[in-house]
Amino acid sequence: MIVASFCFFTVLVALWSLLKYKSYYTTTLSGFFLAGKSNSFWMVGSALLLTNLSANQFIGENESVYINNLSVIGWGVSSVVAMLVVSEFLLPIYFKHGFRTIPDFLSLRFNAKTKLIVSVLILVGYIVNLLPPVLYGGALSLAIMFDVPAYFQISYWQSIWVLVWALGIIGSLYSILGGLKLISLSDVSLGLGLFLLALIIPVYAFWYLGSGNIWEGVQQVFLNKTEHLNAVGDKHDAVPFSTLFTGMLLINFYYWGMEPYIAQQTLSAKNLKEAQKGMTLAAGGKLLMPLLINLPGLLAIHLLPKVEPSASVFPNLIVHIFPDILVGFSLALVFGAAMTTYTAGLQSCGSLFIFNIYKPYLEQRNIIVSESQLVKKGKYFELIISLSAMFIAPFILFAHDGFYTYLQTVSGLFNMPIFTIMMMGILSQRVTPAMAQLGLFLYMISYFTLVFIWKLDLHYLHLFALLFVIIAIIIWIGSKLTQPHYKSTFQFEFSGLDRTSYWKGRHLVGTILILVMIAIYIVFSPLGLAR
Repeated sequence: MIVASFCFFTVLVALWSLLKYKSYYTTTLSGFFLAGKSNSFWMVGSALLLTNLSANQFIGENESVYINNLSVIGWGVSSVVAMLVVSEFLLPIYFKHGFRTIPDFLSLRFNAKTKLIVSVLILVGYIVNLLPPVLYGGALSLAIMFDVPAYFQISYWQSIWVLVWALGIIGSLYSILGGLKLISLSDVSLGLGLFLLALIIPVYAFWYLGSGNIWEGVQQVFLNKTEHLNAVGDKHDAVPFSTLFTGMLLINFYYWGMEPYIAQQTLSAKNLKEAQKGMTLAAGGKLLMPLLINLPGLLAIHLLPKVEPSASVFPNLIVHIFPDILVGFSLALVFGAAMTTYTAGLQSCGSLFIFNIYKPYLEQRNIIVSESQLVKKGKYFELIISLSAMFIAPFILFAHDGFYTYLQTVSGLFNMPIFTIMMMGILSQRVTPAMAQLGLFLYMISYFTLVFIWKLDLHYLHLFALLFVIIAIIIWIGSKLTQPHYKSTFQFEFSGLDRTSYWKGRHLVGTILILVMIAIYIVFSPLGLAR
């Protein structure tokens, strides 16, 4: 029944997407990598939310709640602030200049060499810290829900290898054959399914916990073991509250405004208005996500007090409370979320390679190649990247500090150096290309040394902010000393496009979202339920 249910819902999503899909989206660069810039705000919002929501969140955040507390909701709930800022200030700039990838800004502000270096750095980061964890998280869910090791009489380690490769092959075919448009179409139906799953998980869990009495189950969760209900973390928790105002703010701003595979979803919108609506829709979705990626971990504390490994909390809870048909439904959605993030990552790798590396290389040598040939090269490159990720993914099993902590810690090695030079390029016309390039490698070396060699006793999110300030000062002073008269011809215009092209309802809806975010933190704090 689980297998039949999983197959039914997975095929249903695929059929709906294929019925809406047009093959001409795979014949041009804009069609294949940006969905022909034809997506409505519903598709943009769903794509942003689903691209962000992979099996990593299902597995990692529920694990963090289970072994710690609700402080991990900071990753999602607090991101609303960054998303609204990106919608107001960055999206108008991106649409004004017709950016296809985020490194395009670096070419405009600095030079082509800076754009090339950052593009290569992003690709390395995706191979090491985006695509492999997505495959691993999906494989872990499948292994637990289908009990793959017992069914096939193989070890847990072997089952992870088999499932990683199965997911990687399916995801590669999906991305290479369909492009971004097919991914966006599937996101709409997956988004509706995940919203439904977020509602039925607590209903079943509370009913199960209360032995048929839902209200009694609610009381058990919210009146007992209340230390787990605290979202205001201290320095020993997964996400200390103070980090929301330092590194968390910076990394969320980078992720929603500068992360290539996220920005690619936004740039696929028909126009700025649809992009801003889509970003705001995704921000509203992030406020609902604790029901899906945090509440199950909280429920498991009461239902499954001893789960090993702790990363298997979510799939174990689903198997424990759901009938087989809903286990299959849940698995199909987790599978879909994992595939969405994976295919979006592959798409971003392809676009970065074609637009920022391969196409400029051909232009320098006056080699003329048709768009269909460039699309084909992009597909080949995606295949190579996918194979690399499939080899790396199984070894995440040996991460000692937890899956999600590993993921976020390593991300700073790639994301924050790029964020630092992009912000300096936005805030100052005086920073030179040479110092921006130096700042990239200086940040990476410093972060790696302090985190992985010296093991500095400072939360990595605080370290993000500290290094951002230090490196920013260094490259600014270095620019003044090496080229005192330098001034970029590009000046960042915060107004972007004409105001008439903006979405008029953004301020009202944004204010409501901010108030809801504050209310969530008050409820899940020592002032509220976590007494």
